[in-house]
Amino acid sequence: MNIQTRLTQLGLVLPSAPKPVAVYVPAVQQGNLLYISGQLPMLDGKLMAIGRVPSQVSLQTAQAAAKQCALNALAIINDTLAGDWSRFERIVRVGVFVACDDDFAQQPQVANGASELLGELLGDAGRHARAAVGVNALPLGAPVEVELIVALR
Repeated sequence: MNIQTRLTQLGLVLPSAPKPVAVYVPAVQQGNLLYISGQLPMLDGKLMAIGRVPSQVSLQTAQAAAKQCALNALAIINDTLAGDWSRFERIVRVGVFVACDDDFAQQPQVANGASELLGELLGDAGRHARAAVGVNALPLGAPVEVELIVALR
């Protein structure tokens, strides 16, 4: 799989892997599974949006934030693999956390921002199990956080 070619075809650029904002590592490999720590929608070193969905952050902005979270997670995978995507097998699971108002029930639609990107970019290898969960707050006031579990060869 040539991830760079596919990114270019989709008009996307893989960002530099974000640095942790607390005391943890970006990824841990155990056996053939790679666990990617929760990623915030960081773009050029700052959050794309701050606040709860939908009162402070629109559904569409939250979907774009989830997409950015997934791109950041892919950047960590790229770093972990030292650019050798031949070791990548598939995305196993995606966890999406949405900081939202109490009556908001569209977490799956927010999560689609990440899921659709992974499917478009990786094809069948990007299809995954998923959880989309509403939460009261996320680090730094982010509206979305995305974590991945990835199978490697």
